Amino acid sequence: MKASHVLTLQYPASWFAGKWKDALPAGNGTIGAGVYGGVCTETILLNHEDLWFMGRTPELPDVSGKLPEVRKLLLEGRAKEADRLLANELKYKGYEPKIASPLPLGDLKVTMPGKNAFLDYSRSLHMETGEIKVIWLDGEIRYERALFVSRSDDMIVYEIRADKLASVSAAIQLDIHDIRDIRYPKGGQPQAIPLPVNVEQRGEGSYLFYAAENDDGTDFGAVAKVIHHGGSIEHVEGAISAQGADSILVCLKLFVKGERKKDWTRLAESLDMADLDYDRLLASHAKLHGSLFQTMELDLGADPAERVLSNEELLLKAYNGVMPLAMVEKMWAYGRYLLISSSREGGHPCHLYGLWCGEYNAMWAFNMSNENLQMIYWQALSGNMPELMLTVFDYFDGMLDDFRKNARQLYGCAGIYIPAPTVPGSGLLKHALPHIIHWTGGAGWIAQHYYDYYLHTGDQDFLRDRVLPFLMETARFYESFFTLDEKGYFVSSPSNSPENTPGNYLDAHGKGASMGTTMNATMDFAIAKEVLTNLVEGATAAGMYTDEIAKWETMLSRIPPYQLNEDGAVREWMHPFYNDNYHHRHQSHLYGIFPGIEVAKDEDPDLFQAFVTAIKKRLVIGIREQTGWSLAHMSSVYARMGEGELAEECLRHLSRSCVINNFFTLHNDWRDMGIGVQGGGQAPFQIDANMGWSAAVQEMLMFSRPGQITILPALPKRWEQGCAGPLLARGGIEVTSTRGGAGVPARG
Repeated sequence: MKASHVLTLQYPASWFAGKWKDALPAGNGTIGAGVYGGVCTETILLNHEDLWFMGRTPELPDVSGKLPEVRKLLLEGRAKEADRLLANELKYKGYEPKIASPLPLGDLKVTMPGKNAFLDYSRSLHMETGEIKVIWLDGEIRYERALFVSRSDDMIVYEIRADKLASVSAAIQLDIHDIRDIRYPKGGQPQAIPLPVNVEQRGEGSYLFYAAENDDGTDFGAVAKVIHHGGSIEHVEGAISAQGADSILVCLKLFVKGERKKDWTRLAESLDMADLDYDRLLASHAKLHGSLFQTMELDLGADPAERVLSNEELLLKAYNGVMPLAMVEKMWAYGRYLLISSSREGGHPCHLYGLWCGEYNAMWAFNMSNENLQMIYWQALSGNMPELMLTVFDYFDGMLDDFRKNARQLYGCAGIYIPAPTVPGSGLLKHALPHIIHWTGGAGWIAQHYYDYYLHTGDQDFLRDRVLPFLMETARFYESFFTLDEKGYFVSSPSNSPENTPGNYLDAHGKGASMGTTMNATMDFAIAKEVLTNLVEGATAAGMYTDEIAKWETMLSRIPPYQLNEDGAVREWMHPFYNDNYHHRHQSHLYGIFPGIEVAKDEDPDLFQAFVTAIKKRLVIGIREQTGWSLAHMSSVYARMGEGELAEECLRHLSRSCVINNFFTLHNDWRDMGIGVQGGGQAPFQIDANMGWSAAVQEMLMFSRPGQITILPALPKRWEQGCAGPLLARGGIEVTSTRGGAGVPARG
């Protein structure tokens, strides 16, 4: 196992981060487990991607009749009056949805006697295999607990062992997740959170059974088979207590949306028939997990002595201003590991909490398609893991009917409208807020992933069967939503540039109520141009929709060109009613340079420079208002500019402000040290920056467009040696940078 692929911690999870946030994560794309690492009292958080609660999805009313009034008010310069018109109409018609939250399935609790004060403690994550270990010394006996979530056998596998026979004694129990992890709504009361009811725990023979009832009346729970080698076991109040064993193996299967007795029987029978050996199960799982993890490698020539440092030691070095290269390597590998562990074809995409939610009423635990979901998956294609993208396509293809209903009921349009936040099971609008309703770029931005998958893999069947139909649905929306101005250019109204307010709607101090309802956000047209361009190119390559290509080309000619302000920067709104507001961390209007690939320095240096100017003007915001995801985003933007030092600086700031001991990223500067938005001890959990870190590193190593590959476009000076690859470039080319240069072998 390479040291750069191992995270080692010297402490167990602590309450400073909410404890569950500080657990070490394991997952197989469907099941998640978080290991706290306590010596005498251990907790393992259990999650399942299909377990959600508190969602409410009423019938979406038709409010499209209000659209002409919204547009009229906007044309008259009365944006504040237009702002809440659709939102208020939805409320007037009784539309009160609630977006669902992941529900923690439960906790596996392990209690072990301690004869002596522990020594030589560590907990570690082996990213190549997904195995987590907790190790300590009790007197002269070394104990080890090891866990992984099997990708091949769909179970949690957990073993307790010692280096002395007959030394393992432990009480093992399944229970509801710790209710101290309730997050109450602002001003809310404890009864506002519908905790699971009818909790039941049973022990029978070598089995533990656990179940609880969700708010929809269905059961969820788990069955654990406890196998002890040597010693004896007994049942004590729903727990299995083992005494004097050589080792204890626990194999755990989960169920959701079921009936407890039927699922208990089914899962117990499945465990009875399985060959439950830890090493065999690990080998089978590691083969599948490793086949993804090992498709790319990164070696920045870090000091070998730093590669074996603990997370805490690496973070302290970063905190003091010198982020070790070993931390860059490990954070890159960790983002990769997290994406593999929380993505699986046929399942749901990794959302802002991944697979690890220990919070009742999680804050932002959903798929957010106005940057966050995209950031989570940016690394997958260039990181040579295109398979992980399939879960994204499965998810959005599965909700097309809801997206069509959104387009029809909100705007009277054909095609699809994807709201910024969605959760499994429903793609209908859940947040009836103006800045959510009026942002129409979700489907187009998601479409970028579809077409990029085709560009990276060359999969013609995928192009014909999935890419072009999705692009078609997106283009149909634009065709029926956009109107024309007096010059024959498209008008996007209402419009929103996430999540900014125009400068002329703020006071002299840059303050004022958020007002995002506008016309002609630059991002709208950048995304629409990308959709239509890809549709023309893709349809031509596939020989499909040939009778519609001319229409799409006409639509492209009606997209207004980028506009510059008096500073020479690309404007955020292509309409004179709205002035730029530099004091904002979102950079939605820069879509054409990143994450898009439309604007390149060698093709249009003047326009490229206007984007660079817009980026530099945005620096007025300062580091005090950055977040974990925005620093990761800026790192990739700087990489596209060829600014390797600035790209790495963003990662250094991120490492000092929003990374906790287990290397999870938070949204805020949790210490309130002035590098980012204040956390105040309540910094929201949000792992998109973990993935954004990996993507930014890959942007520094390679940039590709169809027919063009740039190797090491933004290499920081400190990265003076090492190797990386193979990265996957557009065109299906694998790129490997070695210590002696770079090779570009054909993928085939």
